[in-house]
Amino acid sequence: MTFDAIDGWWWPYLFILIAGWLATDSWRFLGVYLGERIANDSDLLVLVRAMATALVAAVIGNLIAFPTGALASTSLILRLGAAALGFLAYFFLGRRILVGIGVAEAVLLAGLALS
Repeated sequence: MTFDAIDGWWWPYLFILIAGWLATDSWRFLGVYLGERIANDSDLLVLVRAMATALVAAVIGNLIAFPTGALASTSLILRLGAAALGFLAYFFLGRRILVGIGVAEAVLLAGLALS
């Protein structure tokens, strides 16, 4: 079965839904199944956490260094400043992720409005 197998307006949406579900939920189910059997301080779980953190950091770095869409119209200084201020807000205002994200977005929006 391929993306172009059925000629219906609904087929690409169903294909993406099924392919996306299979690609992500199978790993989630496996994680839940194995998660109960792995100790929180095991080397394997530490490795998984480190890899997940590295992937998130890589995505953020990619968005800052090589932005696309509306973010591409902003300057590198603005993107770096928003990330830095968002991190500082997260760190000093109770380590709340939403606070850091909100501050970074507010800085980006203010920078876009002023430019």
